[in-house]
Amino acid sequence: MGLFNQRQKLLQRIQLALVLFVVAPMLASCTGGESTANDSAHDAQETTETPQTEVTQTADLPVVDRVEPVTVVDGLEHPWGMTWLPDGDLLITERPGRLRRVRDGNLDPTPIAGVPDLFAQGQGGLLDIALHPDFEDNRWVYFAYSDGTPQANRTQVARARLQGATLTDWTVIFTTNLDKPEGQHFGSRLLWLPDDTLLVAIGDGGNPPLQVAGDLARNQAQNPQNHLGSVVRLNDDGSVPDDNPWVNSAEADPRTWSYGHRNIQGLALDPETGDIWATEHGARGGDELNLMKPGENYGWPLVTFSEEYTGGPITTETSRPGMVDPRTHWTPAIAPSGLAIYRGDRYPQWQGHLFAGGLVSQDIRRIEVDSNQNVIDETPISIGQRVRDVRQGPDGFLYVLTDASNGRLIRLEPAS
Repeated sequence: MGLFNQRQKLLQRIQLALVLFVVAPMLASCTGGESTANDSAHDAQETTETPQTEVTQTADLPVVDRVEPVTVVDGLEHPWGMTWLPDGDLLITERPGRLRRVRDGNLDPTPIAGVPDLFAQGQGGLLDIALHPDFEDNRWVYFAYSDGTPQANRTQVARARLQGATLTDWTVIFTTNLDKPEGQHFGSRLLWLPDDTLLVAIGDGGNPPLQVAGDLARNQAQNPQNHLGSVVRLNDDGSVPDDNPWVNSAEADPRTWSYGHRNIQGLALDPETGDIWATEHGARGGDELNLMKPGENYGWPLVTFSEEYTGGPITTETSRPGMVDPRTHWTPAIAPSGLAIYRGDRYPQWQGHLFAGGLVSQDIRRIEVDSNQNVIDETPISIGQRVRDVRQGPDGFLYVLTDASNGRLIRLEPAS
């Protein structure tokens, strides 16, 4: 019996090594709490090709119990989003309206030219960034940002071609269909889906007493005919995909993909399971982690764990038939920001774990879910600054942007 068990264990190790040899390189290649006066309460609780590193895979992969934040560059002014170019360079947006390049661990002192003037006030400015799936052929870079005036502003998406150190052919492909005043809740995360359509998260417009179209701005999140408080889905040129949930219905704008959101600041796709996850801000508490599905209502502000900034519940309902419940929620608020699902080889035991940044908590929450997408564990990783974005780099490490006037790009390295 002892010899049989030894053979079984040897066979299992050989099988695991073969799986890792085939799968790991494939995985490695997959690549709010804000600062305005009306959000100050939430802020207090909660703005030549480089080759990938090759790792020899064995049945006994290293175990990473904890990671250590290592600063790669600093001197970034309120960085917001990031994406890697095929040559290994990293593009980072700065909220005041600049696009920066990091090459070989060094920040280029000269911003990339070609970003037009935009509405950079409050929570607004140059926000998220994403490369077209066929960037190497067409050079399109996509931007989410705020446009307009303090009296009438909106979230927009534009694309431009990156030619050397300059953006050309800046073209607006999407504008929200309802303007709002002041500088709150633009949302603005971008996410490409496997079918080369683009999800764009839009905030609800702002906190009471702010009004839009004669009603509290936040109530627009329950009106799927406008884009405030929604996620929209677009083709790469901004046109409407013919399989959107309400493409042939008068109940909603044809670009609407989901609604009932307050202010999504994290949006990520699991390349292995196809699951789409989002983190969004509540008001006083009630921040949410949601599993996203098309055609669904996520409840805000009719259903929430949040309280008013002035005190007292926004609603007595935390769940309602026909509305999607969060997979977890945070009270006190962490002000969740960027979101990543890990599918690399640097921290092998964290496969499929979610990493959610926190602005107010100044940390990253490592979240483990089971096969039914239920949260079963959560562990904080301290960063010590407001975390704006979290992404998995092409080298398999997790990278972090901190939201500060002297913001940092941080790499999470396994601690010895």
